Amino acid sequence: MSQPNVIIFFTDDQGYGDLSCMGATDFRTPNLDRMANDGVRFTDWYSNSPVCSPSRAALLTGRYPGNAGVRSILRGHRQTTGLPSSVPTLATMLRDAGYQTAMAGKWHLGLTEDSRPQSHGFDRSFGFFAGCIDYYSHIFYYGANRPGPGLNPTHDLWEDNEEIWRNGEYFTELVADKAMEYLREMSATDKPFFLYVPFNAPHYPMQAPQEYMDRFAELPWDRQAMAAMISAVDDAIGKIMNEVERLGAAANTLSFFTSDNGPSRETRNWLDGNQDPYYGGASGGLKGQKFSLFEGGVRMPAIAHWPERIGAGVVSGEPCASMDIVPTVLDAVGVDASRYELNGVSLLDHLTSDTQLEDRPIFWELGSQTAVRRGKWKLVLYGQLVEHEDPIAEDHLSNLDDDPSESVNLAGQEPAITSELKRLADNWRAGIEDRWAQEFTTLESEQAGYRMA
Repeated sequence: MSQPNVIIFFTDDQGYGDLSCMGATDFRTPNLDRMANDGVRFTDWYSNSPVCSPSRAALLTGRYPGNAGVRSILRGHRQTTGLPSSVPTLATMLRDAGYQTAMAGKWHLGLTEDSRPQSHGFDRSFGFFAGCIDYYSHIFYYGANRPGPGLNPTHDLWEDNEEIWRNGEYFTELVADKAMEYLREMSATDKPFFLYVPFNAPHYPMQAPQEYMDRFAELPWDRQAMAAMISAVDDAIGKIMNEVERLGAAANTLSFFTSDNGPSRETRNWLDGNQDPYYGGASGGLKGQKFSLFEGGVRMPAIAHWPERIGAGVVSGEPCASMDIVPTVLDAVGVDASRYELNGVSLLDHLTSDTQLEDRPIFWELGSQTAVRRGKWKLVLYGQLVEHEDPIAEDHLSNLDDDPSESVNLAGQEPAITSELKRLADNWRAGIEDRWAQEFTTLESEQAGYRMA
């Protein structure tokens, strides 16, 4: 069998419950629902971080964020360094294996020349480099009015490292059009392709074309905007997948869909000066949201689709993570993964033969928070529900089989399990800190902690 094409769809601040195939009832996502019905839908899929840049680093490198050199949100000014050139991405790995590579969407892994997509394996690239832009002017505003190189707003739309201007055009639709253009270019050759499509929706600013807002006129504004933006993404994915089919590439294209972190409660989601937390996104009843290591911050909707190899209508309850995509793809295309430093594991046999994955712990860290899941047990150390607020507990243990919302803290009732998981988490975090101090400390000035800058 020939090597498969690969597509990764990635959304931004989309909660676990914000697809109709994941339980949303106030709007529909028919294209992603179809993708899930024709492939594997995951119930226990995780981002490797509850914020943007680290989750993207993990997705593209197959490593924990701290092992990839990106542990927190990167700043958005043009002097921002990011993903180290010493860390290979999936694009680099696949290009070395003879693939064509392209991306269309949000990068958020650095703005300096050596941090951009072209320096990390992408032949073609379209999109923006910072953490967020106005969807129509493509201007990055969110570092403005602070001393330093990010003092002023900056325009942030690029193709192949050249600044371009498409003022007035909705970015989600631009991403779909450019992705289809790249598909047509790459399909005209006899080489397989890798297409990375990281949407910035539904990240703030909460903007959508009127036709999408009108679909959900009955909803309150916060939820209306969220539904409209996700519906625009769903339509875009539908157009891209239809183009893959039109080009005759559908059967042997391995596609993934997931999100970078849980829904944002930041007040900047409002566009009227409201200082109340924003509740337009849905975490599907899970505890926490963006910035939190509780399930609502890191458990994501996720889908895998490959008509030639993956059966239809499969639901996987295995704990998996975005860092598993790189080793899975390498396995699928026949590249020796041992050539690379990877923390994820291949899911290929699980996807194609429904085999069980070996038991393993999955870890997270952000600021003072650390967490680990092993089997049904999850321990969160100094877990925060809201950024910059005090932890709700020093140790919070949950049995996710019985209590996926982490509503009951079992740390006092299960001291042996708590102690063992704490030992694992502390040892893992110590290793991350040691490596960071030795290898990545010079990057800290551009990693903005919790807040966008």
